[in-house]
Amino acid sequence: ILRVSHTYLKRLVLTRPHMSTSRCGKICITLPSNGVLTGVYPASPSSWLIVVIAIMSTMYARIDPSMGMIDRIKTSLPVSEFMTVQTQTVLSAILFATGLWLSFIFLLRYILKALLSYHGWIFESHGKMSFSTKVWLSLVKLLSGRRPLLYSFQASLPHLPVPSIDDTINRYLESVRPLLDDEQYKQMEIVANDFKKDPAPKLQKHLKLKSWWATNYVSDWWEEYIYLRGRDPIMVNSNFYTMDLLYVIPTHRQASRAANIVHAMLQYRRKLERGELTPLRALGIVPMCSFQYERMFNTTRIPGIETDFVQHLKDRKHLVVYHRGRFFKVWLYYGGRHLWPSELELQFQGILDDKSESQPGEIKLPSLTAGNRVPWARARLKYFNEGVNRASLEAIETAAFFMTLDDEAHGYDPENIRSLDLYAKSLLHGKCYDRWFDKSFTLIVYKNGKTGINTEHSWADSPIIGHMWEYVLATDCFHLGYTAEGHCKGDINKSLAPPTRLQWDISKACQEIIEGSYMIAKGIADDVDFHDCLFNEFGKGLIKKCRTSPDAFIQLALQLAHYRDKGEFCLTYESSMTRMFREGRTETVRSCTCESTAFVKAMEDESTTQRLALFKKAADKHQNMYRLAMTGAGIDRHLFCLYIVSKVMGIDSPFLKQVLSEPWRLSTSQTPQQQLNLIDTQKFPKYVGAGGGFGPVADDGYGVSYIIVGENLITFHISSKFSSTETDSFRFGQNIRQAMLDIRALFNPKEKKM
Repeated sequence: ILRVSHTYLKRLVLTRPHMSTSRCGKICITLPSNGVLTGVYPASPSSWLIVVIAIMSTMYARIDPSMGMIDRIKTSLPVSEFMTVQTQTVLSAILFATGLWLSFIFLLRYILKALLSYHGWIFESHGKMSFSTKVWLSLVKLLSGRRPLLYSFQASLPHLPVPSIDDTINRYLESVRPLLDDEQYKQMEIVANDFKKDPAPKLQKHLKLKSWWATNYVSDWWEEYIYLRGRDPIMVNSNFYTMDLLYVIPTHRQASRAANIVHAMLQYRRKLERGELTPLRALGIVPMCSFQYERMFNTTRIPGIETDFVQHLKDRKHLVVYHRGRFFKVWLYYGGRHLWPSELELQFQGILDDKSESQPGEIKLPSLTAGNRVPWARARLKYFNEGVNRASLEAIETAAFFMTLDDEAHGYDPENIRSLDLYAKSLLHGKCYDRWFDKSFTLIVYKNGKTGINTEHSWADSPIIGHMWEYVLATDCFHLGYTAEGHCKGDINKSLAPPTRLQWDISKACQEIIEGSYMIAKGIADDVDFHDCLFNEFGKGLIKKCRTSPDAFIQLALQLAHYRDKGEFCLTYESSMTRMFREGRTETVRSCTCESTAFVKAMEDESTTQRLALFKKAADKHQNMYRLAMTGAGIDRHLFCLYIVSKVMGIDSPFLKQVLSEPWRLSTSQTPQQQLNLIDTQKFPKYVGAGGGFGPVADDGYGVSYIIVGENLITFHISSKFSSTETDSFRFGQNIRQAMLDIRALFNPKEKKM
């Protein structure tokens, strides 16, 4: 149950500013040229000149297209001895043309927003596009312009709609039906219907009011109450990780790999700040919201007593590196340019070669970010508010990002079945004191050249950091490259200033707090049971030949595996995106359905012969739910926001309390591949990513992240807790593998050979 303050919520609802105002302003301030291009999209600055010339031409032809408005503008201009009648006429025509041009832009945006509010296309069968959808796509493509920038579509994206109470309640009851017996379900129906009568209409009215003035009625509350107001450790519980390439290590030189990766990240950041990245578009046409990208770099979660906040700054010119218990500040610019990879390699090698000892309390200092939030917030105010401690902490919190040069070696070893498990645990929590978990992300580079990322969750979701990581890995391997000896390419500027050691003065009392945070974090980390399962018997290629959605196939396999693992069904969370709406983040797909449970039971009953039909029915149901979630008709975000409003109004709702307290014993998420054009996996089959994962959500449940890699590989990242006697991540991985094979066997022998 969320713990919320009535006064704070009231202030939030009444005074929360428009979420995107500051973002738009920041884009324009940071990027004057591209800010203008984004601001006038889908028109272009040159189109203004065309309109002006056209209006001026009609005037010289003695035609007044303004129907007298130019004359009215002229009479309203101040009379001056320096402004002739002809000058007044020209200026009036330019002002009218500018107004006409701006009106045309707003009209185009309004039409595009109206077109993007249509989502019928997503419900059509794959490969069967209706004539109306083809016409709709043509219109969207026509109005989308030729070369959109990252933020070009933001003003044209529709707002997330508020579902009706009836639809949400009916879908909720449908989702819990397979988990309740008849008596429990009857009781739930009574509670839900009581809520539907009162207070749901009151809450819905206030929520709709918010949806009219807020850019997105969910996203600000989601960030605030799901992430920032949590007082428990964010390590494992919130942060997630992303792995390196699965089979390839481009160089085993730690400093060289770190240098190329950092330089590629700086290139990506420059494109991001200029808005030059291509916006993600479904079907290559329908745009996705890009607002989450903005806080990728130069961002830190700052701890508070009651709530944290996200601090995002403009372009930062330094990086902080952690190595063997010491912190180093590394400048990323020289003479107004980024350091070249060879120059960064020299800087990082200097850190690796540095034999100095850590200062008292310095080694485990990052564990403050891994423990409970309140002790960290209090320690920050008391011990890091002045002197060298404040200066050093400010260097960390204002850095572009944080990097750890790890003294361990990790990665995939085909001879060691648990190698990926150890790699995953290292990325997720490390030693509990060698990652700065509050930074937007921590780059980890191991001594064997393997890398990975640990990401703080409040500012964005995994597809955002994944987009950057895809670009970085492709740039590292196919554009920057290495010498035959494994060093970075390019000359070395030996006149660069070496990295600077950060200084600390950490008292005994502060060291005790640090140790306390470390012990809490270590207890959490030691309890994480992780298993990474490489499933290479078949992949997306065969699944599509079975005319089934790969995601639905995998979700049904997870339901079958869970039933075999624990002998029961459970509330299942699958994350889907709502980025077709402005500032959209995620929605929940409740994957355990009446259809899926019927299929699973049929698989366990040898006398049943309708397994394939039940599978297809369950897969179709899952696909429809996923589409509903993507188009704003999900269940859980609506119920979450109704709960927040109930707290504002001081209304106690047994229904909402029960809904929000239900545990997700199976929490799942797919890591999407977004830029397939960056690496030709047909030509370079070994250059595939391994995806990423997250910690267990429930004490007695599983967390499962998966990535469908190419045509013949699916990687599952499975987490649970050793302290639970009901779970075993390796066992669950074996059950998933067998479930995938058993479902494949439902199809005819000819398809099995494909």
